[in-house]
Amino acid sequence: MTYGQIAAILGHTISPRAVGWAMHVCPDDVPWHRVVNAAGGCSTNRIGDLPPGLQRALLEREDVEFRLDGRLDLTRYRHNPGPRRVRMRF
Repeated sequence: MTYGQIAAILGHTISPRAVGWAMHVCPDDVPWHRVVNAAGGCSTNRIGDLPPGLQRALLEREDVEFRLDGRLDLTRYRHNPGPRRVRMRF
């Protein structure tokens, strides 16, 4: 799944970038490593408090294969949930 997909599920109430920052501080039991950028790449290497390559290593441990350019094939690995209605409460 991509950051943009999550933003869309949330009705575009936040940006894909904001989704990324939210994933950065999510609880330990949330599989944050399964969310990639729109190009199928790992964006977490730019975050200084995570070891470089951690996201890729976690995905490879789940048998996700990366292309030579370091991106995964979104046509193969993108999660496409059915239509959903998200109710936001403020």
